[in-house]
Amino acid sequence: HTTYISVQHRSGPRCWAEKTHTERRLLVLVCSLAVALFFTLITVGIFYKKSHPGICLTAPCITVASAVMGAMDRSVDPCHDFYNFACGGWVRNNPLPEGKSRWSPFSNLWERNMAVMKHLLENTTMKGLSKAEEKAQKYYQACMSEAKIEKLGAQPLQKLIHQTGGWALTGSWDKNNFQEVLRTVSANYRCSPFFTVFVSTDSKSSNSNIIQVDQSGLGLPSREYYLNKTANAKYLNAYLDFLVELGVLLGGSEETSRTLMQEIVDFETTLANITVPQEERRDEELIYHKMQAKDLVTLAPSVDWMPFLTDVFAPVRLNDSEPVVVYAKDYLQKVSELIASTNKSILNNYMIMKVVRKMVSILDQKFQDAEQRFLEVMYGTKKSCTPRWKLCVSDTDSALGFALGALFVKTTFAEDSKAIVQDMVSEIKWAFEDSLKTVGWMDQETKKAAKEKADVIYNMVGYPKFIMDPNELDKVFNDFEVVPDLYFQNVMQYYNFSARVTADQLRKTPNRDQWSMTPPTVNAYYNPTKNEMVLPAGILQAPFYSRSWPKALNFGGIGVVMGHELTHAFDDQGREYDKDGNLRPWWKNSSVEAFKKQTQCMVEQYSNYSINKEPLNGKHTLGENIADNGGLKAAYKAYVKWIAKNGEEASLPAMEMTNHQLFFVGFAQVWCSVRTPESSHEGVITDPHSPSRYRVIGTVSNSHEFSEHFGCKANAPMNPTHKCDLW
Repeated sequence: HTTYISVQHRSGPRCWAEKTHTERRLLVLVCSLAVALFFTLITVGIFYKKSHPGICLTAPCITVASAVMGAMDRSVDPCHDFYNFACGGWVRNNPLPEGKSRWSPFSNLWERNMAVMKHLLENTTMKGLSKAEEKAQKYYQACMSEAKIEKLGAQPLQKLIHQTGGWALTGSWDKNNFQEVLRTVSANYRCSPFFTVFVSTDSKSSNSNIIQVDQSGLGLPSREYYLNKTANAKYLNAYLDFLVELGVLLGGSEETSRTLMQEIVDFETTLANITVPQEERRDEELIYHKMQAKDLVTLAPSVDWMPFLTDVFAPVRLNDSEPVVVYAKDYLQKVSELIASTNKSILNNYMIMKVVRKMVSILDQKFQDAEQRFLEVMYGTKKSCTPRWKLCVSDTDSALGFALGALFVKTTFAEDSKAIVQDMVSEIKWAFEDSLKTVGWMDQETKKAAKEKADVIYNMVGYPKFIMDPNELDKVFNDFEVVPDLYFQNVMQYYNFSARVTADQLRKTPNRDQWSMTPPTVNAYYNPTKNEMVLPAGILQAPFYSRSWPKALNFGGIGVVMGHELTHAFDDQGREYDKDGNLRPWWKNSSVEAFKKQTQCMVEQYSNYSINKEPLNGKHTLGENIADNGGLKAAYKAYVKWIAKNGEEASLPAMEMTNHQLFFVGFAQVWCSVRTPESSHEGVITDPHSPSRYRVIGTVSNSHEFSEHFGCKANAPMNPTHKCDLW
């Protein structure tokens, strides 16, 4: 039986060859349009995704959105008071912690870093530590041996005073040992009565170190405290009471102590009178005076200079043609006259008091309490009992910070952060240099040299290399003897060690591995003689930086810090140094004049701000204000470029805010802070930075982009018509 399958031929689509010419053309057109539409849809999709990336709902985004919103006060108009808009909630939620005179995200992060360091210093079971790291642990443990410290009481300091030649506090004193005492307190105890002598890079020859001499010697934070007696009466009284109490603790009677300490305060007041105010010392070209050691004898004959320098810089050999840079020529002349005309007992008491003040924090609780009472008045802190471990962590960081820093970095610093941060610095540098092209007040030749300087700014990120090599690290601390349980002795050994390190620098060339900050520090700096910026590991964390945050917050946080340090290379002081870190006139005169005219705008702007009715000093804060303004501008520009390259990023949930607005809010929130009136007063007098509120308001009111993104009307408080523009 056969089955036939019949295949029916329906009239199906005809072959290409059978199509008419018109049909073919139409088909090609339809296919082309379909392909074009397909690619257009994909492109539009990608572009839409780039420009409408949606909401970031990762855990870090949700957490940070909550923190940012919690710190804000939405009831404030951002164009009216941006600081309160960004920080109002933070200020409300952060009353001053007990015993603190100021509190900010910086302090908060430092407390976290200290807790990490405490854990590392107490963990004595860790294997494979270098000798230097073990010394840090031993130093910390000796500081924590409170029973031993209490048992010794004032004895170690009394013994020290006796060895130095005594003073009129505890008996009659009549000696002609001024030169010997000056040498001992300066060389052995690292005190700086009358003036300070140290080794640092020669500003006019940046590949060599040189002895430098400058003014110093006041017991209060600034000359203003002594000179404006009425306004500062409560501080002066508290200071005198503190000194009297120290005198009594060291065995003097209340009466003798009061007479003696009053003479010291009066002497310091005379010193304050001849001390040059900081704002008059900003132009280094004017205050740099190079001479030979023998010229010091002519300038300030009351000091026996050659034996003094020989002791301070032992064992380095010096002769009287040793070059020296003097930064306070007039002051040195006047202080020499003051020494010559002052009773020798007062001079001696003043020098011994310098040592006593320095040693207070390493003695027993009675001394600590006396200092605490003074600081409560000085900074307006509420009574508190700071845990001993915090003092000890802080002191270990000061003495062995690079050994402790090695432990800290190994525990907290992700090595790949270094590359991310370096890339970010490059982006900020590009932004600064790009803005430089459009600076209207500067001539082309100077502009070219300025670009060359910016090009070669060296970035140090995280930590200096040597701390990760145990042999190198041990070599650095090899001469530092640390003994168990004897804290006072360890501190004295540290002074001895640090004096030898300083002397050793004198004949060496400056070295990039020598940092002025330890790795756990929550800060950053620019060094003009090395033309380098340094970003320690301590600050490369939230709230300044986190790899899982939107770039808007990273550029507004650590990005602005980078821009700030970079701009220091071109502030009123940094601009005097060339690309190799040498102080010399490398600008054309016309540009120097134009710069001064431009910066006068900022001097006036910030001098019009005040805190608790006390006006800011726009001259004294000029360098930092230039850096704040340049830093914000460069970081914002770098962020805009990042978006152009990578597309808009996802927004934070529930913020109802663009990422551009978030950039400015993130920047402001780094500066949220609370402070006692006393601490604010001290800041206005001594700090080269403006108070936090004006670091925010001052910079955003000079930013066109800020007003554009927040829609501020012309002449709103945050959008003045007249803006200061420098870099």
